[in-house]
Formats: sequence, C-alpha cells, structure tokens
Amino acid sequence: LFHQCLDIVVEPLKTAARIGRMMSDPVGNLRHCFTPLAAYIVDTPEACMLACVRGKTSPVTMASYKEFGDAFCHEQRTRATTLAQLARITCDPDDVERYFTQCECFRLSGVAEPFFRDWPLSDPANFFSPEALHHWYGEFWDHDVQWCKNALGSQELDFRYSVLQPIVGLRHFKDGITTLKQVTGRAKRDVQRYIVPVIAGAMPTGAVIAIRALMDFRYLAQAHVLTSSTRDKIKDALAKFHEHKSTITDEGLRRGAKSGAALDHWQIPKLELMQSVAPSVSQIGVPVQWSADTTEHAHVEVIKDPAASTNHHNFDSQICRYLDRIER
Repeated sequence: LFHQCLDIVVEPLKTAARIGRMMSDPVGNLRHCFTPLAAYIVDTPEACMLACVRGKTSPVTMASYKEFGDAFCHEQRTRATTLAQLARITCDPDDVERYFTQCECFRLSGVAEPFFRDWPLSDPANFFSPEALHHWYGEFWDHDVQWCKNALGSQELDFRYSVLQPIVGLRHFKDGITTLKQVTGRAKRDVQRYIVPVIAGAMPTGAVIAIRALMDFRYLAQAHVLTSSTRDKIKDALAKFHEHKSTITDEGLRRGAKSGAALDHWQIPKLELMQSVAPSVSQIGVPVQWSADTTEHAHVEVIKDPAASTNHHNFDSQICRYLDRIER
C-alpha cells in the first residue's frame, strides 16, 4: 500500500526523470531538467520497507544479517537486481502465502511493484543516503556505549563522566550517562566527545582502538568537505575497527540486550551500512547534508511544544488549532 501511495505522489517526478521538464534556475533562465531520486532520508526499518527487503537484510547492498560484520562492502543493491529477482518469482502476487514463500528465497518483503521500478537512474544503493542521526549516533549509543558499560560497569563509567572538568560550551554529565532517558541526538554527540579519554586505561587496548576507530570514522564522515584523501581515511578508520573488533568479543563485552549473554557475532545493521559511506560520497556528495536532524526537530516544534499548550485531551484538534494560529 505504501509503495502504491508513493507511486501516485511521485508520478510527476518519474515523468520528469524520463522526458525532462523545463524549469527556471535561480537567475530565471529556463533549463531542461531531469529528476532522478537523489536521496531518501529514512531510518533503517523504513529503508528496508522501501527497498522491498525483509528485516535483517541490508537495504543498500546484497548482504544479509550473517554478513553484517564483514570488513568489506558487498555488492550494491540496484533497481535492476531487485526487478530481476521479482521476475524470477513465478506465482501470482494475489496468492499471498505462496508469493511470500518464494520471496523469502531472495529475502524480499513481498512487494510486487516497488515504487522505484520505473524511475530512471534510481537505485536503492544510491538514494538511501548515509544518515548520521539514526545510523552513526544510534550505533554509538546502542553498541559502543554498551561495550564500555560492560567493561567498566555502570557505576565506574558514570563516575568517570561525573569527575570530568566542566568545559564551557560542552555538556557536563554530573550524574553520569547510564541513567539518561530519551537520549537525543545532541546528547549522544555530547557523550561521544568524551568517550575515548573516559575508557582509556580501563578497557583492553584493542577495544579502545576499535572504539577510537569508530569515533574517527564518525568525525571524518561528518566533514562538510570531503576529498579523495579524506574518503580514504574514512575507509582506513573502518578497516582499523574491523582489525581490532575481535578484542570486544573475546573479552565478552558484546552482549545481548535482553539475555545479557556474550555474543560472538557482529549482526549489526548499522555497522554494515557504514561500509556504504565512502562509496556514496562520489554518488551523492557529503553525507552530513542528508542528516535527519531537521525533520526530527520538527517533532518538537510541531508536536511536543503544541501538545504542552493543550489540556491533554483531544490532542489532534488542539495541536492543529495551535499550529493554525501560529502560522497566522
């Protein structure tokens, strides 16, 4: 249904991508323009839905969950590849059970007509841009911080953060970080500024190097200007992590979120997506321009702030009335 709705919404863009359309440039001159899908900013679950793949499958490469920890970038997932896989499914899509069974062989989700099927020059490997807020910061908080917590213990980690010298312009965590609730992207950025010196000397050397390598990766990838040498440094930082990541599993620092049992695999979707950052630079430019910070902040301006002005009953109508009055 979502793909059908997108088909209707973006049909004018598809037409312009095929035959072009006359548009005015900033100076006022008419240009014959084409509109391929350059970028689609979404989180990992939405990307899988749009790429027509099942969970635990990369939306931008042909890797599945068992290959997420590989130290190289897998074959790109293109429009032609997805359509070729769908063409090999012989049963009627209306026969849902059989169709889903055949889709499972290709790790497809069961969508018979992807919205990008007739959109020229639009491949999932290209238009699913790297996204710092959900991918990089999310990986840091969900995994890197947990490895540090497992190595040092919550109390020690909180203590080390609490005794750091307050610095003007930077957040000071006087109560530590393990008790933070509803951690925002800004808070994750503040935490990662201190993480390497906090764990230095308290974690195995290989684990510190691995976490430091991921930090180098994030900071390099967020640059507003990326050259070929910077792109090589991004690759090198990720390669260094993979070179030393075994220390994390050997020491039992990677554990299940619910079971608490030590894990010996690297089935982390966000880790696999990092392999596509360097190749994407030559396709769609610097990744930082595709951050979801702006759209996520709209949740505050359009939902949370107006909701605070309501009587906490019938939110929808009151929020709409609030926004209508503000816009006037």
